[in-house]
Amino acid sequence: QLQLVESGGGEVQPGGRLRLSCTASGFDLNDYAVGWFRQVPGKEREGVSCISSSGKTTNVANSVAGRFTISRDRTKSTVYLQMEDLDPEDTALYYCARGKNKYITGTTEKNFDSWGQGTQVTVSS
Repeated sequence: QLQLVESGGGEVQPGGRLRLSCTASGFDLNDYAVGWFRQVPGKEREGVSCISSSGKTTNVANSVAGRFTISRDRTKSTVYLQMEDLDPEDTALYYCARGKNKYITGTTEKNFDSWGQGTQVTVSS
């Protein structure tokens, strides 16, 4: 069965940091571009960042640029989202998603075909 699993979420104070991880079962995540998305209840899901299969091409949303970094470790078949200087507005359920191919130019949801269940990030004082 195809499955993506996010981990690393938690509760932190403003200005804190977290690193989210995305892993897969039933397929090799290294063969796909991967995106990170986030959603707050009652609001539209927002694209955060994406990375190509090779890891050489990345895109980051303006809302998190300079604070969030996407990367992947192909030896571990894992995609990361390093989040720095977290703000309460970053509070959301964060999802990783599998791209339909190796290269994705942005976090347009139509280009992703499999989603994890999400990991909660809460930023509060």
